[in-house]
Amino acid sequence: MSRARLAADIGGTFTDVVLEHAGRRYSAKVLTTPRAPETGMLGGIAQVLKEAALLPADIGVLIHGTTLATNALIERKGARTALLTTAGFRDVIETGYEKRYEHYDLELELPLPLVPRELRYPVEERTTAKGEIHKPLNEDSLKKTIETIKKEKVEAIAIGFLHSYANDSHERRAGETLAAALPGIPVTLSSAVCPEIREYERFSTACANAYVQPLMTSYLDRLAAQLKQRGFACPLYLMTSGGGLTTLDTARRFPVRLVESGPAGGAILSAGLARENELDEVLSFDMGGTTAKICFIGQGRPEQSRKFEVARVWRNLKGSGLPLRVPVTEMVEIGAGGGSIARLDQLQRIQVGPASAGAEPGPACYSRGGMEPTVTDADVVLGLIDPASFAGGTLQLDRAAADAAVASRVGAPLGLSAAWAAAGIAEIVEENMASAARVHAIERGKTPERCTMIAFGGAAPLHAARLAVKLGVRKVLVPVDASVGSAVGFLRAPVAFELARSLRVRDDDFSFIAINKMLKQMQIEASAIVSAGALGAKLETRRSVEMRYEGQGHEISVPLPGGELDAKHARKLRAEFEMRYERQFGLRIADVPVEFLTWSVNVSTLSARVKKENTRWRKMKSNPKGKRRVFDPRTGNNASVATFLRADLAPGMKLAGPALVVEPQTTTQVLRGWDCSVTPSGHLMLTNTKANS
Repeated sequence: MSRARLAADIGGTFTDVVLEHAGRRYSAKVLTTPRAPETGMLGGIAQVLKEAALLPADIGVLIHGTTLATNALIERKGARTALLTTAGFRDVIETGYEKRYEHYDLELELPLPLVPRELRYPVEERTTAKGEIHKPLNEDSLKKTIETIKKEKVEAIAIGFLHSYANDSHERRAGETLAAALPGIPVTLSSAVCPEIREYERFSTACANAYVQPLMTSYLDRLAAQLKQRGFACPLYLMTSGGGLTTLDTARRFPVRLVESGPAGGAILSAGLARENELDEVLSFDMGGTTAKICFIGQGRPEQSRKFEVARVWRNLKGSGLPLRVPVTEMVEIGAGGGSIARLDQLQRIQVGPASAGAEPGPACYSRGGMEPTVTDADVVLGLIDPASFAGGTLQLDRAAADAAVASRVGAPLGLSAAWAAAGIAEIVEENMASAARVHAIERGKTPERCTMIAFGGAAPLHAARLAVKLGVRKVLVPVDASVGSAVGFLRAPVAFELARSLRVRDDDFSFIAINKMLKQMQIEASAIVSAGALGAKLETRRSVEMRYEGQGHEISVPLPGGELDAKHARKLRAEFEMRYERQFGLRIADVPVEFLTWSVNVSTLSARVKKENTRWRKMKSNPKGKRRVFDPRTGNNASVATFLRADLAPGMKLAGPALVVEPQTTTQVLRGWDCSVTPSGHLMLTNTKANS
């Protein structure tokens, strides 16, 4: 008998668990337990095991993603961290880029550094950009610093020396000295977590890794112990921000790579569905209880990046957060989920998010102490959510509490009924998501109108069609088990690890011997990490390099061919770079040297073969299960809307909106003027018939 596969995704509001066994899938959606996240996860695992009639010993692998590291950075609940850095550079993490993200704001709020100035210690040493030792490490000075650190009760230490990406000998020596003098206190080397050029981003990444390491190590150790105690003997893999799986040991060393682990699972799901359904351009839309994530996918592959920001302090503006340089799936994430709180601003305008009611106390309708109106409360008031069947009936919602919260906090001050106030909340949260998608599309050079939207997460199917109308998207795919989409994506992810190192060369001075030596070493290191969790599976390698015209401050990633590089590759890579540069910026710059800056090697297990969607359809009529009263903003009245049970819809069936397709953990809204067809694989395909007429 084949062993079952299990995935668990801990979000800000809900924890999703998915189990696959013998061609069947079982899922559970339980409230997250913020004080001990493993408690809710283990409860969800117990539910699916019971439903599948399996024991812990029957599980072959457990894949896990969590927002714990993200929340620690946002809420500033990490370890008391110290930073050792080159003398004269202790303020790098505070001065940052030395530019304003909002030019005309006289009360500009900047993100506070994770390490306060009194815990940043200068060390006498200096390495040049070429890796040459300009000033040796002063070990006497280092020992005095260690004595000071002992008095400060520091819980984690980051080391960030100037140009350590080119020569890490000083960082390694300082790390060894600290480890010997301060046993039990984790030490993060910037040259290990981010061996790349640009001091601010490297130091910031090292500080973030150190800041969350004690918390994540404690959590992972508790989880591993409780799993073992319950009889689980299977490997435990962690989902990384870049869309690959990594081992428990690697996750303990580099917890900063887990910051965007949950959203990465959703991107993997959408990419797989894009390949199976032969969709060239896809807009992935994941709306959960706390946030909404939007990601563009082209040719069946999500866009990747090596830089992103966390804990943005102002209106989700770029530059208002802490920069991290680790592999990450390129997406925009905003505070727009089912638990996002609605309020009125000083101008009496409805605002939604980014603050969330989370799992505790939750929306007002949860009856767990929450008093503020949320998007979920608004959906209940509008009639889009059935209070009796929410989350598969495991959580009974209080319609009266939702009405009261929406009416008192939003409706009454504006002179609106609860229904109109709820419609306003829904409109604002959908416009917030549409605005974020438009900005992200412009930044990435994408056109939403050309995309098919793939909607998943507990709240996305309810709002997807209205968001699609705002973006000009004509088709929306709601996959099977949409409410736990990210966890399903975990089960499709390969074991993978990516390394990046900076080595600056020009196309007219292509030092291919040094480049090949570095790439070979990176291949060996990444393969060793992946092989530890690959269980003998075959591996594949993807390589790339970030390139720019000399003198520019930003780069474009260009794929590298396999095998060793030589002088002729410099010309081919320049041609590829210029083609991509022209595609993005509309021009080429003649007679300017091109620089190769940061080299990346990604090693992963082979991706699963794609099973293309069966295109044979059996057109059948579907019959509604019942009716529900839903508020219609077009008329200002409640309208009778047909409801269908998704379990009753077979491939080939088709229905016309307005309608609601109900399943245990989410509901899909089919608008007037839209059709909903069931694909051969059981997915729902919503099509805007008005746009096609």
